[in-house]
Amino acid sequence: MEEIVKLSLLYDFYGELLTNHQKSIYEDYFFNNIGLSEIAEERGTSRQAVHDMVKRCEKLLQGYEDKLHLVERFICTKDMVKQVKEEVSKLRNLKTSSSNEELEIIDRIDSLSEHILEEL
Repeated sequence: MEEIVKLSLLYDFYGELLTNHQKSIYEDYFFNNIGLSEIAEERGTSRQAVHDMVKRCEKLLQGYEDKLHLVERFICTKDMVKQVKEEVSKLRNLKTSSSNEELEIIDRIDSLSEHILEEL
């Protein structure tokens, strides 16, 4: 997984466990694309202190994932739902002469899997 995507997912799942100060610096650096020097200047601290805080946040977020595996489960669930959608599509293509009831069931499964993907 691309590092930026990974860090974003970790923050999405565990960001609320950081202090407000940690969240603010992490968000400025990763999501607001503000450089370390600029963050340091705005906060009256050193670039190294901001760098250390960003790295500390990354380590904390990864530590939560190592214990709870929520991001891993999320990705796995998303992949499985995508597989369900692919199988439904294959089934729909095979069952061209299916009864209306069978096609309605396939459509409901497809709709439910799409809804799950949107919610993830």
